[in-house]
Amino acid sequence: MNKPVTFESGIKKLLVFLGLLIVSPIVLSLGFKALRVFKEAPKIFIAYGLLVVGGFLLVFAVYYGFKTFKTILDSLFNQ
Repeated sequence: MNKPVTFESGIKKLLVFLGLLIVSPIVLSLGFKALRVFKEAPKIFIAYGLLVVGGFLLVFAVYYGFKTFKTILDSLFNQ
């Protein structure tokens, strides 16, 4: 039922993980900068939205990192 884990799929996941590690802090810092700049009601919701998205991306990056390294280790040790 499960697909066999290959080293190639682990490397693909690693590239996605590295992209998440780059994008998530950038989105979070954009949210904090927008929070400092925007003071009016409609625009401040954009800042809060960016903060929430950046936080979710950071948490997902940590989760995806554990899954990625588990995939790579499983492919190396054939478990």
